[in-house]
Amino acid sequence: MKQSIFARVAQLAKANINALLDSAEDPQKMLDQMVRDYSANIREAEAAVAQTIGNVRMAEEDYRRAVNDANTWGNKAIAASRKADEFRAAGNGVDADKFDALAKLALQRQMTAESMAKGQEPGLAAQNEIVDKLKGGLDQMKGKLHELTAKRNELVARSRTAAAQSQVHDALKSLDAGDPTSAIGRYEERIRRQEATVRGQQELASSSLDAQFASLEDLGEQTEVEARLAALKSIDRKAIDD
Repeated sequence: MKQSIFARVAQLAKANINALLDSAEDPQKMLDQMVRDYSANIREAEAAVAQTIGNVRMAEEDYRRAVNDANTWGNKAIAASRKADEFRAAGNGVDADKFDALAKLALQRQMTAESMAKGQEPGLAAQNEIVDKLKGGLDQMKGKLHELTAKRNELVARSRTAAAQSQVHDALKSLDAGDPTSAIGRYEERIRRQEATVRGQQELASSSLDAQFASLEDLGEQTEVEARLAALKSIDRKAIDD
């Protein structure tokens, strides 16, 4: 179980986020899913690592208890041996033998506790090494989660900015299509054409009037010619009559 947890932590910690994003069809959705997956994996790993640490701490307590028991039974053996020596010195062999037996029993218990403690030492060292690696893996996972979250937030911000820019661009295109100044320009062109038509009509009317005046001038000239011709004829007739 410990190896499985460590393998998962190591695998997730080594994940190449940039490569995953490059191959994703929708990076934002993938980042959201990765953040959820990483968060779930971290919670699961934390629970498993916490359980592992608890088991190691219990084993350490058992080891310390065995060491303390060994020391305690050693002290009891010393005390019983000294008491036996006192009774033997006083000539009380029965009690001396009794306390020597107690000293031997204490020494046996001491040896058992020492053996237990000695047998636990290698396992404790290995378990503590695993715990350190698991803690390091969890720290790496949390670092990756922080990196993922930062990238996700950056991507969302960039996406929103791009969407806003697209909306502004579309609005500007719509504004160009319905630009009131362009309508005014078309209306101005229409007025200019109307004004040009009026000027043409005026010019045409003016040309027609000049032609009429020219006709009148020609008529007056003809009338003058006729009058002078009549006057000449009148003078000629008078001269003939005279």
